[in-house]
Amino acid sequence: MAQRATPLGIYIHVPFCAARCGYCDFNTYVAGGPEEPRGYLEAAQREIALARAQLGERVVSTVFFGGGTPTLLGAEPLVGLLDAVAAAFALADGVEVTAEANPETVTPELLAGLRRGGFTRLSLGMQSAAAHVLATLERAHTPGRAVDAARQAREAGFEHVSLDLIYGTPGESDEDWAASLDAALSCGVDHVSAYALTLEPGTALWRAVARGALPMPDDAAQARRYAYADERLSAEGFHWYELSSWARSEAARCSHNIGYWRSYDWWGIGPGAHSHVAGRRFWNVRHPARYGALLAAGGSPEEGSELLTEAQRGLEAVMLGLRERGGLPLAQLGGAGGLALERELARGRVVVVDGRVELTRRGRLFADAVIRELTA
Repeated sequence: MAQRATPLGIYIHVPFCAARCGYCDFNTYVAGGPEEPRGYLEAAQREIALARAQLGERVVSTVFFGGGTPTLLGAEPLVGLLDAVAAAFALADGVEVTAEANPETVTPELLAGLRRGGFTRLSLGMQSAAAHVLATLERAHTPGRAVDAARQAREAGFEHVSLDLIYGTPGESDEDWAASLDAALSCGVDHVSAYALTLEPGTALWRAVARGALPMPDDAAQARRYAYADERLSAEGFHWYELSSWARSEAARCSHNIGYWRSYDWWGIGPGAHSHVAGRRFWNVRHPARYGALLAAGGSPEEGSELLTEAQRGLEAVMLGLRERGGLPLAQLGGAGGLALERELARGRVVVVDGRVELTRRGRLFADAVIRELTA
């Protein structure tokens, strides 16, 4: 029997934002003029061709446009990049094509253009429904804008619409968090992601906390809000399938992200984008100008790489497998992991179902600690 090919995803990093949010440490830039996006688009087209030359004939299962704010470019350029991927590779039947978007960049016309062009999924950065929380995060949109954008996406024909939320922002109350979940559930989305705020060194929010202008995020409050989110979403027919992700159905899950958690192959297009092919990781130079110059000269934008050993791949399979609902087979833990498993079962942080280890809700609150125990 022929061996089944590893699924391949394409990630396209659009590095431009209208402004930089205070909590963000992603590789993003405020465009200095229209020539920067034009240069980026030309370079990204060249890297798509480079990926085809190196990967050969492959079938692409998912395409994900992340950022930055991809929708700042408009529908036509994004569809053009998708068309370039389709020209270089075969697209799988039912290919998932996702665009991330900030709510203030979305219009009915843009959404209709993306949908006509082959996009199947929209992921909106809502973060919160509380105005003071959005202000602390330095988000540009107003509290109701994300909900309106989600409704517009549904009207444009997007079957799958996701909202991203952040909990634990300094100054956020339990009531603020409950209101944010209520707002997210009011507009017919079929996917919600909820992330605990982390302070990234060097960001404006990190500096504000460091100088005492804002309090440190509270671990107990974050745990309480995660548990509440899981209860509230579950009651509304959403099911967790990864630590920070809930979906109404299997079809609503983000297949592209599942590819990351299961160590499938993916090629990252764009400045600073990371790739993983056959156990080899590699990443691009971060600055758009340098990225474009290397590709214009006929070279590769790759800045570095590493080849994972079998031991590293095994460790990673455990770490990532435990993030998903359904967990991982008992056999992957090995002897030492088996001893730790007994302790975690006694603590109520894992269960074993049909020969697989899965985190309980309590275990999800302490996921990093459980993973350390089971991989020590």
